[in-house]
Amino acid sequence: MMKKLKVLSTSKKLAQAAMCLTLLTGTVAVALPANVAFAAITQPEADTSLDKQNLKPLSVQSLEALENGVKLNLGDFQGYIRLFDEDMAKVSVVKNGEEEFISPGIAKKDWETPEFKTEETDKEYTLSTNEITVKINKSPFGVKFLDNQGNVINEDAAQGVGYEDGKPYVFKKTDASENFYGFGEQSGGLNKRGKSLGMWNTDAYSYNKDTKYLYTSIPFFIGLKDTKAYGIFFDNTYRSYYEMASEKDDYYYFYANGGTLTYYFINGPEIGDVIDQYTELTGKSETPPMWSLGFHQSKWGYTPEELVDVANKYREKQIPLDTMHFDIDYMDGYRVFTWNDQYKQALKTLKGQGFHAVTINDPAVKQDENYRMYQEGTQNNYWAKNPDGSTFIGEVWPGKSAFPNFLKKDVRNWWADNLGTLYNEGVDGIWNDMNEPAVFDGPFHTMPLDTVFEGDNGEKKLHTEYHNLYGHDEAQATYNGALKNKPNTRPFVLTRDMYAGTQRYAALWTGDNVSNWEHLQMSIPMNANVGLSGVPFVGNDIGGFAKSPGNVPTPELFARWIEVGAFLPFARDHYDNSAKSGLGSGQEPWEFGKEVEDISRKYISMRYELMPYLYNQFNKSAKNGQPVQQPLVYQFQDDAKTYNIEDQYMFGDSLMLAPVVQEGQTSREVYLPAGQTWVDYWTGKEFDGNQTISVKADLGTLPIFVKNNSIIPRQEVEQHTDEKKLENLILDTYLNGKASYSFYEDDAETLDYKQGEYNVTEFHVEKKGNHIEFEQDKKTQKYASDIKSYTLKLHNAKEPNKVQAANNKYAKAGSAEELNKQESGYYFDSREKVLYVKTPVNENHKVKIQ
Repeated sequence: MMKKLKVLSTSKKLAQAAMCLTLLTGTVAVALPANVAFAAITQPEADTSLDKQNLKPLSVQSLEALENGVKLNLGDFQGYIRLFDEDMAKVSVVKNGEEEFISPGIAKKDWETPEFKTEETDKEYTLSTNEITVKINKSPFGVKFLDNQGNVINEDAAQGVGYEDGKPYVFKKTDASENFYGFGEQSGGLNKRGKSLGMWNTDAYSYNKDTKYLYTSIPFFIGLKDTKAYGIFFDNTYRSYYEMASEKDDYYYFYANGGTLTYYFINGPEIGDVIDQYTELTGKSETPPMWSLGFHQSKWGYTPEELVDVANKYREKQIPLDTMHFDIDYMDGYRVFTWNDQYKQALKTLKGQGFHAVTINDPAVKQDENYRMYQEGTQNNYWAKNPDGSTFIGEVWPGKSAFPNFLKKDVRNWWADNLGTLYNEGVDGIWNDMNEPAVFDGPFHTMPLDTVFEGDNGEKKLHTEYHNLYGHDEAQATYNGALKNKPNTRPFVLTRDMYAGTQRYAALWTGDNVSNWEHLQMSIPMNANVGLSGVPFVGNDIGGFAKSPGNVPTPELFARWIEVGAFLPFARDHYDNSAKSGLGSGQEPWEFGKEVEDISRKYISMRYELMPYLYNQFNKSAKNGQPVQQPLVYQFQDDAKTYNIEDQYMFGDSLMLAPVVQEGQTSREVYLPAGQTWVDYWTGKEFDGNQTISVKADLGTLPIFVKNNSIIPRQEVEQHTDEKKLENLILDTYLNGKASYSFYEDDAETLDYKQGEYNVTEFHVEKKGNHIEFEQDKKTQKYASDIKSYTLKLHNAKEPNKVQAANNKYAKAGSAEELNKQESGYYFDSREKVLYVKTPVNENHKVKIQ
């Protein structure tokens, strides 16, 4: 959180400030409404362009067959095409004598080589697996990928591949029908066709929809052509650029300021297949602890008393909450791994009341000869260096500070060990901030590009190469610190800075957004693309972080934002210290009046009711990389009408949300994707897909639609995730044929699930003639579950004549409350047309409803 910008009141001050910031820190002035005096967004120096007149085509002069592909003699360069799997290949072009590049983003380095065939002609060399064919053109050198039907998936354009003045580049053919998604955290819309994108991790405080460089760099994207998907991961840690048919309709290209030409090609054809394989390469996220999926509250500037009072007020008002976040004030003079005693006492109070706590942690270490961390870092040579070998010192919150060299394993271990000063006091999770790294007095708000980081083997990387990896290595150290200091407990690490693969260690929040409608609108496609880039655990500051006159949440804006925020993978209300600047009061739900407080309670409570569903979605992400917050195109890539929809999204597999994100709007158009029947969550009305409908949406209504033939596991609402044991699992079922759900369960806290301590139960509900059958199939039962019963909740149902399992007839209850007290039975709500059937967890027979 870059919190040092001040509101200036006169045009003279505006001009002076803009000039100063532009010259000294690389910020740019942003056009704002008349009542907003000033805002600035930090951005790096001007882009380095690719000189297209200086491209030098490469040609294959000879080749050598390899165990997993082919090595190419390209004159001054060597090329390698390696098959990692039947549907994935790695393409490398390096200088003679240089090794192929493998970044820390790569998790899986050893692949079992697939069976493949080769063929050579005068013009081409071909590698073929059962899934893809790689055709290598010899002169000029170029690569073409085909599927197993012989269709061209992707191929190099006439401009080719190579190096221009040390910059690796790749040009690809495209056509007007191809669309592009992913690219990690990006501003603007969902579909990136026609866009110029860049990746250089930047503390872009109060960014907007046109800001090019944000906090996170994930150089991976998905192409969708002829309803078929492929992925490209350009594994280059330097600042990189992506011109996605932004210049002409028939080609796109990507390049970097330095480093090697290395990319991985993944064939789908489903988007989910691409993400699964990409996260096999860069690592899957872990199933998070359940508490971290609850609601979080945070503010920069909470006093110790406020932290406790706000948490207690959530309880008093019956608004569910799991976690309070401690921002930088809890430290002693912003020294990392220290405490202000009053905040330490507040933490003990919160922990004693059943709350979880997350503390912020910045990489900058105060330059103070009497400060243990600075002493140890200096004695052990743990700091980033200036070119002359002296310690780089930059200004951040503690004042003049040194920066850990996380490239070294010893430094990462040291950092991990010191997290004990936080965990030993009862902290549950760590929040990594300012880790681009942000430096207030550095050029363009970071370290100089020639700052030196020395590795374990004495190799040296300059900041220009290491910058985008800095937060990744810090996240790894933080994750390992959690494992060291809290053995057999699942880590929770939150970061705003990532590279590819950081999803192995941390969740992402999208930095210092702004309290305005534009940011609410932008958050949905931004999260969608982050999810498509292998990071399922993502969220934005609900209500907006940055404040200025004209950019504070109104009751209407906060209500609409909480409706979205309750259905984010990571849900946190976090805001700037507006009270100190005189720009407004708090941003907790009750600060906006009773109506908004009630709306907040309603939707946050829904999140907690859906916790079994949400937890299962995260477990699926851990298995196959799938996003939790999904753009419609993820599930419906055969429906071209979904390709550019960015104000609707799937929350998991079965729920589609169509939030209102326009000021003053009380109804909206909703597109229902083809190939499904959809049920209005609020009315129960069914709709065919492949149509747009108009729905009413007053301030308290978030339009929600359910895919028919879905089972959604739910529970009774809780005030926090470990308030009660889950003893009755509700199976919310929408049925017009048959529906299935594979329900996963473990202790949601420890790492015991990695030793096999979990349950998987398959549920099946099917209409058969004049009756409905419900059955459970316990596939794996290695965890001592608290669940005693399942309540099948059938929507749009008819009252049955009888319900029975084998010879056991279920008794009819007089009400839902009465049914809840029984071990088994059923109740039909004639007004809502909902049938409840309660079944013991050990019921071994099919339950027949007729």
